[in-house]
Amino acid sequence: MLNSETLNVTLIQSQLHWENAEENRRMFSEKINSISEETDLIILPEMFPTGFSMNASNLAEEINGTTLKWMISEAKKSNAAITGSVIVSEESNFYNRLFFVFPDGNYKIYDKKHTFTLAGEHKTYSKGTERLIVDYKGWKICPLVCYDLRFPVWARNTEDYDLLLYVANWPKKRTSAWDALLKARAIENMSYCIGVNRVGFDGNNHEYSGHSAVYDVLGEQISTKEYEIEFIETVSITKEHIAATRGHLKFLQDRDRFQLE
Repeated sequence: MLNSETLNVTLIQSQLHWENAEENRRMFSEKINSISEETDLIILPEMFPTGFSMNASNLAEEINGTTLKWMISEAKKSNAAITGSVIVSEESNFYNRLFFVFPDGNYKIYDKKHTFTLAGEHKTYSKGTERLIVDYKGWKICPLVCYDLRFPVWARNTEDYDLLLYVANWPKKRTSAWDALLKARAIENMSYCIGVNRVGFDGNNHEYSGHSAVYDVLGEQISTKEYEIEFIETVSITKEHIAATRGHLKFLQDRDRFQLE
C-alpha cells in the first residue's frame, strides 16, 4: 500500500433506522455510492447498522457476519477504507466492535474499551482491552468509539499516531462536551482528530445532534458542513501540517510516560 502525504477522509453523518440492519446497509450503500470526491477513508457512526441498542441478543452478528461482508464489498467497490462499529457476538460475549476495513478486504478490529454505564452498556457488552493503531497508506490511525472520548489517558499519543478518530452515537444534550473533548484530544495529542456522530432520534426517543467534525493538530476545526443535518463531507488532511506543527511545537517530547493497568 503506497504511502500518501495527503489523506482524503469522508464523514457520513446520518440518521439511522432503529434496529434495522438491512435498511441501514442499503441506505449507506446509497450514500457511499454518492460520494463524488476521491476519498481514502469513509467513516460511519457507532453501531451504524442498528443504532445504539442494548438488544444485542437479537441484533448481534457473528464474527464474519453480514455487515462485515458488506463493509468488505463496499471498501473494494469504492477503493477506500471503511470504518464504523457493529454489534458482534463472540464466544458467548457481545461486543461493540469497530471494524477498519481496507480496500483490499483485509480488516482490523477494536472492541470499545469504555462501555457507557449511564445507558447500561456494561451490562450487555464486554469491554475491549487493547487499543488499535492502524497503518494505512503510511498514516498511523487510532480508531476509538464514542464514550472512549471522555478518557484522555486511553487516547494518549504514545505511538506518535497521525489521526485519532471516534465513531459515535453521542446525544444532543451533551453536545457541548462532544465539541470540547474532540478539540482537546486534537490539541493534547498533536494529531488530527475526527468525530463522526449520527443525527435524529433513536428507538428510545434519544435525540442526536451530529456535530461531526475534523480538527487539525492545533485544534482548529477544518470541516465546514452544517452541524445538525445529514451530510457527507470529504476533508483533506496532510502530513506536512503534522510535521511542521510538531517540529515547531515539540510538546509531545515532554509527555508523561506511564502504563495502563
